Formats: sequence, structure tokens, C-alpha cells
Amino acid sequence: MKIIWILVLVACFNGVCLNGVTTNETTRPPFVNIGALLAYDSTIGKVAKVALQAAVDDVNSDPSVLGGTKLRLLMQNSNNSGFLGIIESLKFMETDTVAIVGPQSSVTAHVISFVANELQVPLLSYSSTDPTLASLQFPYFIMTSRNDLYQMAAIAEIVEYYGWREVIAIYGDDDYGRNGIASLSDKLAQRRCKISYKAPLPPTATRDDITDLLVKVALTESRILVVHTFSSWGPAVFSVAQHLGMMAPGYVWIATNWLSTHLETNSPLPSDTMDDFQGVLTLRMYTPDSELKRKFISRWSNLTSGTTGYGPNPIGLSTYGLYAYDTVWLLARAINAFLDQGGNISFPGNSRLANLRGEHLHLDAMNIFNGGKMLREKILQVNMTGVTGQLKFNPDGNLINPAYEVINVIGSGIRKIGYWSNYSGLSVVPPEKLYSSPPNRSSSSQKLYSAIWPGQTVQTPRGWVFPNNGRQLRIGVPNRASYRDFVSQVPGTDMFTGYCIDVFTDAINLLPYAIPYKLIPYGDGTNNPSGTELVRLITAGVYDAAIGDIAIITNRTRMADFTQPYIESGLVVVAPVKKKNSGAWSFLKPFTRQMWGVTVLFFIVVGAVVWILEHRLNDEFRGPPRRQMITILWFSFSTWFSTHRENTISTLGRFVLIIWLFVVLIINSSYTASLTSILTVQQLTSPIKGIDSLISSKDPIGYQQGSFTRDYLINELGIQKSRLISLKMPEDYAKALKDGPRNGGVAAVVDERAYIELFLSTRCEFSIVGQEFTKNGWGFAFPRDSPLAVDMSTAILRLSENGDLQRIHDKWLIRSACSRQGAKLEVDRLDLRSFWGLYLICGIACLLALLTHFLMTVRQYIRHYSPELDSSGQRSTSARLQTFLSFVDEKEQEVKNRSNRRKLEMASNHSSKRRHIESPPDASNEA
Repeated sequence: MKIIWILVLVACFNGVCLNGVTTNETTRPPFVNIGALLAYDSTIGKVAKVALQAAVDDVNSDPSVLGGTKLRLLMQNSNNSGFLGIIESLKFMETDTVAIVGPQSSVTAHVISFVANELQVPLLSYSSTDPTLASLQFPYFIMTSRNDLYQMAAIAEIVEYYGWREVIAIYGDDDYGRNGIASLSDKLAQRRCKISYKAPLPPTATRDDITDLLVKVALTESRILVVHTFSSWGPAVFSVAQHLGMMAPGYVWIATNWLSTHLETNSPLPSDTMDDFQGVLTLRMYTPDSELKRKFISRWSNLTSGTTGYGPNPIGLSTYGLYAYDTVWLLARAINAFLDQGGNISFPGNSRLANLRGEHLHLDAMNIFNGGKMLREKILQVNMTGVTGQLKFNPDGNLINPAYEVINVIGSGIRKIGYWSNYSGLSVVPPEKLYSSPPNRSSSSQKLYSAIWPGQTVQTPRGWVFPNNGRQLRIGVPNRASYRDFVSQVPGTDMFTGYCIDVFTDAINLLPYAIPYKLIPYGDGTNNPSGTELVRLITAGVYDAAIGDIAIITNRTRMADFTQPYIESGLVVVAPVKKKNSGAWSFLKPFTRQMWGVTVLFFIVVGAVVWILEHRLNDEFRGPPRRQMITILWFSFSTWFSTHRENTISTLGRFVLIIWLFVVLIINSSYTASLTSILTVQQLTSPIKGIDSLISSKDPIGYQQGSFTRDYLINELGIQKSRLISLKMPEDYAKALKDGPRNGGVAAVVDERAYIELFLSTRCEFSIVGQEFTKNGWGFAFPRDSPLAVDMSTAILRLSENGDLQRIHDKWLIRSACSRQGAKLEVDRLDLRSFWGLYLICGIACLLALLTHFLMTVRQYIRHYSPELDSSGQRSTSARLQTFLSFVDEKEQEVKNRSNRRKLEMASNHSSKRRHIESPPDASNEA
């Protein structure tokens, strides 16, 4: 038996030796190895080194955190070298390290993440914020600070807030710089902004490299510069910019959080160094105020005693230091949960690496961490409050509630001008105060305090200038064959004249800056060029802008941005007209046949209604049938002139008459006005009444060559192509209209009002028929999101307000009035649609009056005639009806008198009978 126990103990001992350190559910290891990879001498590294060691000491001094287990921190110095960072990271994999805090560099993190995936060792980085590291490709890389994706979103919202549209990106040409700027480009595109120029610098850029790059940047158009780099050579960018005069008014510099980190860590900086940053905007990861944070800040001076930052200055605490401190605590909480759940810290060999055993590369020494997957899950499940606030991961693996402070560098320090949070955007209120209310992303809720910009100016820079590269703005101008009053090229020169050219010249002279430009003709001068094709050439890069008689229509606005319209010019129909003389029956023209018919009918109806209402009361409405018919007709039509001699007695009759006289007043006034216009104003007539009658006909239609009118008529109005005839010159218009559709001409021409008004100024035999059926205007076209379009629109509005736009119009487009200028097309006849409401009111009044009169008559009939019928025994329907009609025809006063007499007779008879009954009997009878 003793031999058996000895063999069991030997087997257990060998198992422990072969498999390394093991744990079970009842025992915990005394130490857990964690690694930290950072650059000791870097701006972030020298702060993080102190913070990491302080966090490990605090965790180990509190037995309740890990239940007696202590953290053993192994630090490696990458010396700001990507290669050395990779080598040092691999060393951790040989020492049974359960997790690595770091690496500090995003470039190194990309490489090490592949190793971490293979060995299942979590990487917790507080400074590697490359957005692509948070992808599904690297499940074991955990970002314990803010993802740069949110920082780029904050910058994009700042750009949009100030109304800028294009930025220049200056960045280090490595994974960190490229991926960060790619995220910025995506966020800007969501707000219709863009990066107009990317200016990469090598990771080890020299001052000469920076100078050469900034010289190129100074020649570009945008003045919004975003610097996304490291604090190692980031300050050199601003130093060179100061030397080149690029920190002057008009420039906007936005630095990512490397600048705030540099200022916090090395503060106070020398005054000449701070001068390079004046007016710059930068971001800082937001950490809410708390008791834990204040206590740690108060300890910082003791923790950094004996260490220095910039020169003799002590190391300042940056937000990266706070996140580094919290990273250790987060990892400790996760390890404790891992051990509580029976996690096993073991590192068996990797069979694939064992096959790579070589003479010098001991790859077989790197082992897989069996509990790595479980520890990773526990890390992502941590929900704690640290010195940076609440630490909790969302389903995407990023910390919740990302927020930044927006900082303005002023004088010898910094000034906070607001906050940005992914919850509510830009605000001047700390983000945690907004989390309790619904998110508000409206433009009115986005606020920042005023900033002081480079050059000590408080006025928000415009954000762009014309590039100082000697290149002129290439502006396309249509070289027209017709209507050259609008735009035309002076023969033998590069000069242009015309209404559109004068508007452009006056507007550009109002801009607060000079614009070098060159007008380039588009078209051969013998045919009218297509405005749509001219605008398309802007998107193709052939022209930088286009001016002239360019209509603002839907498909063109998809290709370019237009200025405010400087002239209104919708589509109209022009057709031949002829003078229409007044005839013997002109007095009937104001009303249509339907209107005349309804009016006459109502005259008769109203007369009949009034007769019915007055017949039983008014002697003037009684008499023989022939007289009564004449009375009805006379009374009805005499109300037109208010000459009726009959007086109305009944209340209902007066009510109907008042309503009818109001209707007659309106009709009479309308008739008089229309007839006056017909008889006094020269009338023109045309078989074409407008676009509707033109569409319904099958006649040919003319349009101007090169105009958008053809596409509009085909695509929008459905007119067949075979009906459309292209016309070039105004003379072609006149000839085609005179010939007419029967002689190879056209029935009408559809064109823009501006052209037609000029065409009609000397051609009185034609006129615009119908209404303008589109609403559009002319404007100048610029590339999409061009700031020049906005400034030119403002200049055009100023021309309109000061009267210069009208002056230019009068100079070029006013002609001597046509002899038929005061003539009008045939006046539209008044129809029933304009008066049916009046007739409806009158009809309802008549019906109500008749109904009331009928009920009153029936009541009187029942009251006065029913007893007589009952006494006489007339109970048949025909007899009753005949009696009722006789009653209706009878004058009301006679009915009342007869009723009174009957009552007296009945009373007298009743009295006689009573006396007869009460008288004494005769004497003879008594005997």
C-alpha cells in the first residue's frame, strides 16, 4: 500500500511540473502576471508608467479586490520603436502573462493583435485608439479609452457647426494616421463635408519634410487644417506654420487630443512654444468630476516626485494617465471574476509553434493561455466606476458614453469652450447632465462658446480662400447665336458682354476678396449651346464655374450648386393673336350661356317665391291669373335695376328679397366690370388658350435650340417628339408662327419668359397666352459644396437690395413698348363656377322661407277649416285638398274675419239655447 501512495504522489508532482501552475475552485494563485508595454520617454508613456504602478500598488494593498491574490506587473520599454515594441511584446508571451496592458502604439497593436489571437492573451490598451483595432478581426484587443472614431465624429460636427465644408488633413503616414483620417473622411461625408487635400508626413518627419508639406498646403483653397499625429513631432508642425505665416487670421487649426495631452503633461511650456499654438482648437477625452478623480489628482505630485516632464517641470497628469490607472483596476476586477468562476491559469504548449523550434528563435516557448477566452469575456462584462467615470463596454466593445471637451488654446493656457458627446452632440453643458433627458441633435441645440482664432480674432474665419497658386478660375460662358443681349462674345476678343455678364461682374466686385478668373466661351457661336451640358462639364472638371443664361432646373442642381436666382424666368406659351372687334351682341359676352340660363331661372324662381309668400297678405300680388303672372315676371326682373313698385309685407318675403338683392348686386357689378373691359380695352384673340389647349391639340410646337424646354415638354408633359420643332433665332420664331401649322410652321412657341419678353418687345402680332406654367430662374453654377456659390448669392442679394440689379435689367432688356402693349387677350367670360355659392345661399333661403310659409298655412288651415269640414261631413281626400287650395288662394284677412263671424254666430246660438232652456213654462201648460 505504501508503494501505491508513493506512486500517486510522484504522478501528481509530475503533473504539476508538466502543466505549470494550476488552480482549482478552492485555491487561488498567490500572484498573477500581467505585462505592460510602453515607451518610457514618450509624452503618454512617462505618465502611464507612474499611473500603472500606482494602480497595481492600490490593487495589491486592498485584499478585497483579488481575494489575497496579487498582481505582478512586468513592464517593457519599446523606446518609441515599433520593432522593439513587437519584440518586447513577444517576450511577455514566454512568461505566463494572463494579459498585457498596451501596447501604447496603434502600429504595434496591429501586429501584436495577431499573436494575441493565436495565444488567447487579452490586450488592454488605453492609448492605441485606431478605429480599425475595434474590428472583429482582433477579438482579443480591448480598447480601454475612447475610440478615435468618436474623436473624428466630434471634429466633423465642429466643422459643420461653424459652416465649413472642406478641410485639409495633416497626419502621420502610418496605420494610426491613415485609419484615423479615413474615419474623419467618413464622418465628414455624412454631413456633406469632405477632406479636400490629404497631407501625409513620414512617421519620422523632419523639419524640412514639414516645411515642404506646409508650403503645398498654403497654396490650396481650404484654410481648415486638421492635425492628427503624435506629440513627438506634432509641435514642430505648428512651429513651422508660425514661421510660414500660417497662424495668421483666416486660418483654422484643429488638433486631435495629442495636443491637449502634450499641454497637460508638459505644462507650463515656454512662452515661445505656446505662441505656436495660439487660437488652435483641440480635443480632450472627457472625464466627469468625482471624488475618486480628485483624490487621485491630489496624490499625483507625490507619485511623480523625482521625475520631470518638459525640462525641469514635473510630469503633469493627462487623461491617458487616468485611463491607464483605470485599466489596471478593470483588469483586476475581471481577473477576480475569472478566479471566482473557477478559471484556470494554465499555459500548455502550442503544437504549431513547437514545430517551429529553431536555433535562436524560441517560438516554442510561447504557450496558449487556456483561460484567455473566459478572461476576455469577464473583461467585457466589467461594470465599475473609476477615476474616469463609469467603465462599461457596449456590444461593439467600446466604452459607453464617449465624450470630449472642446478646448481653445489661449495665452499661456487653455480655455474650455464646450463639450461633445455621442449622445447629444455639441453643448456647453457637461454630458452627464444631458443623459437624463432625450437626445436632441437639432441644429438649434448645438452650441459652443465663442473661440479666439489664430491672429487673435474673434470673428469665425470663412474657412477658405482662392488658392495662391497662380491658377485662374476657369468659367464657362455660353457662346450664343441668338438673344445676344443676355450674353455674347465680342468678336475677335476674349471679352463678353450682356446682361448676365454685367450681373456677374458687379456681384464679384462686391466680394471681400479678389478672384482671378478667365471667361472661356462654350459653343461655336452659330448654334445655341446646351446649358445642361455646360453644367455637366463642371462636374467633369473642365470648368470651375459657369455663368450666363443658365436656368436652375432639377437635373442641373444634382450636378452643381447654383447661386440665388438673379432673374425669374418660367416657361410660357407665345402664339399669334389678332384684334377682336366688338359686335352687336357684345353685351352678352360677360356671361357664359350656362351663367345666363341659371341667372334667368333664379329671377323667375325668386319672383315666384316672393309671390307665394305675399299672395295671402298683399293685394298687389292678388288678382286675375294673367295679372298675377305679369306681376311675378315684372317683380323678378325689375329687381335687377331695383325699380320694382310692389311692396313686400310678409317677413319671409322681405327676408328672401334681401338675400336676392345682395346676389343681384354682386352679379350686376361683375357684369358691368366685364362689359366695360370688353368694350373699352382692345381685345386680342388666339386659338391657343394656354399650355393645356396646346397639349390637347396635335399641332407642332416650337422651342429654342439648346434649351431644356424640349426635355421638359417630352418628359414632364408627355408631348410627342414628332410635334417639337427646334428654332434658333427670333426671326425663326416669327416666321414659324406666321406660317402656322398648316404651312410648315408651328401653332405656338414654348420658351422662357425672359427670352419671350425680349422677343415680343418689337413683335406686336404675337402674345403670351395662358399663365406661366413653371417657376424657375437663372443662376450661376459652381461645383457642389463650393463656398463661392454662397458668397455670390449674398452679393446678388445685395445687388437686388441696392437697386443695381434693376438698373442692369433696364440697361439691357428694356425696349420701346409695342403699340399693342395695353392690349389684352380675350377676356375670360364669367361662368357659374364663380357665383354658385351665391346662388346656393339664395336657393337655401327660398326653400327655408317656403317651408316656413307652408307650415304656417297648414296650421291656420287646421285651426280655421277643420271644424267646418267636420260639421259638414266632408271627409274625402279630394274634398279636403280642394278646400285647402281654396284656403291658400284666399286672403288671410278674409279667413280671419270669417272665422271671427263664425265664432260670434256659434256664441249667439249657444246663448239662445241656454235662454230657452231656462225660461218658465206657459200658463196653459201649467193648467
